Amino acid sequence: MKHLVIPDCQVKDGVCLDYLDWIGQYIVDKKPDVIVNIGDFADMPSLSSYDKGTKSFEGRRYKKDVEVTVAAMDRLLAPMKEYNARAKRNKEKQYRPRMVLTLGNHEQRIARAVESDPKLDGTISIDDLKYREAGWEVFDFLEPVVIDGVVYCHYLVSGVMGRPITTAAAMVTKVHQSAVVGHQQGRQIAFGRRADGADFTCIIAGSCYMHDEDYMGHQGNNHWRGILMLHEVNDGHFDEMMISLDYLRRKYESNQPTQHT
Repeated sequence: MKHLVIPDCQVKDGVCLDYLDWIGQYIVDKKPDVIVNIGDFADMPSLSSYDKGTKSFEGRRYKKDVEVTVAAMDRLLAPMKEYNARAKRNKEKQYRPRMVLTLGNHEQRIARAVESDPKLDGTISIDDLKYREAGWEVFDFLEPVVIDGVVYCHYLVSGVMGRPITTAAAMVTKVHQSAVVGHQQGRQIAFGRRADGADFTCIIAGSCYMHDEDYMGHQGNNHWRGILMLHEVNDGHFDEMMISLDYLRRKYESNQPTQHT
């Protein structure tokens, strides 16, 4: 089996989303059996509590966040839809991978908003993002899903307080099986060995976007951005390949002008 993993995209208004076109085309070219969107595809800045009340917060709107996210998902999946439309016309086999999305803490902002303001119940929900309509199997925030022996989740927790495990090396000692998570910018990888002698791999990869985040500063934004392909996935074993957005840009960027939301 071949798994493609899309780390946090943090889609929001006003940022370049061209990389979604490139990822979509790469998916069609390589045809992984499973596509995992690790969460925080949507940024949902209108519901952020981090900088609420500041000047930069003004003008954010929930409706706009939703519209941008839905449009971004359309861009990501457009190459697959176009491929399948051609295949149908030519009476050829269509490409139907398993598509799994594990919700992140940014999407969870919707549930937290409802919890803190009950009058929003029934007015806004995760369904507004139309992930299921787009074909994804959606797993709740922090609900792990195991596929071919690999654990996928936005992040994994440890201890009675449920704190995020923040290093791949710690995941090896605490999880004891292959796992891929997002949440943290950049990439980390660590290896371990099970009691039966089989090896396993833990990966943290939480940045798949082109824009910089103001709160991270100049040095903090200088991190790896890209997707992952896991080859020969079987019982938790795989051969990992990191694919940077810079590589995808060089491979797929056309002469079309850069598009913004």
